[in-house]
Amino acid sequence: MSVLELFGFAAGVSFAAGLNLYATMGALGLLHRYGVFDLPPGLEVLAHPVVIGVAIALYLIEFVADKIPYVDSLWDAAHTFIRPPAAAVLAWGAYAGVPPEWKLAAAMLGGSLALTSHSTKAASRAASHASPEPFSNWNLSLSEDVLALALVWMAATHPVFTLALVAALLAVCAYLLLKFFAALRWVVRRWFGGGSAAAPVPAVPPEDGRK
Repeated sequence: MSVLELFGFAAGVSFAAGLNLYATMGALGLLHRYGVFDLPPGLEVLAHPVVIGVAIALYLIEFVADKIPYVDSLWDAAHTFIRPPAAAVLAWGAYAGVPPEWKLAAAMLGGSLALTSHSTKAASRAASHASPEPFSNWNLSLSEDVLALALVWMAATHPVFTLALVAALLAVCAYLLLKFFAALRWVVRRWFGGGSAAAPVPAVPPEDGRK
């Protein structure tokens, strides 16, 4: 891979890992194992049958947990400490053979991209809980899985185009996060009054000797 292609590959994989880490790892391993493309030397361990098997097993658990309202938010909360660091490790491995400072920069960028996609995913799930029906949650979960797998495939086969796609997705994430925090601020102000409650009217003391 050229430098630009490697950058696009790492960006796409990192963004996908923020959405679904286990699907990303399993897909990368399978694509390499079946000859669709060659993983960078630092990531070839993903094609080991044990790694693929564990990734698929964890993906199946996440597939179920991700479809249950509120359970999905708990799952996302726990994976705040898993997805971004794992994406940083994947980006680090993708840049095997380059100077350490570039590997560290790639790891920081990969972790940041994963944190952005993960945060957007978690926020959209929290917002979907306002709907009493489960279909919104299911549709979001399936869409995230499809997007993660599509990004992995695009990163492996068309890394330069993936770079432009990730840039567009980051713009969408920024818009959605701004809308989410604006709505959250409105809810907090509504719940806690925000100083809009009417001031109490002082009682007027009765006049002495008068009715």
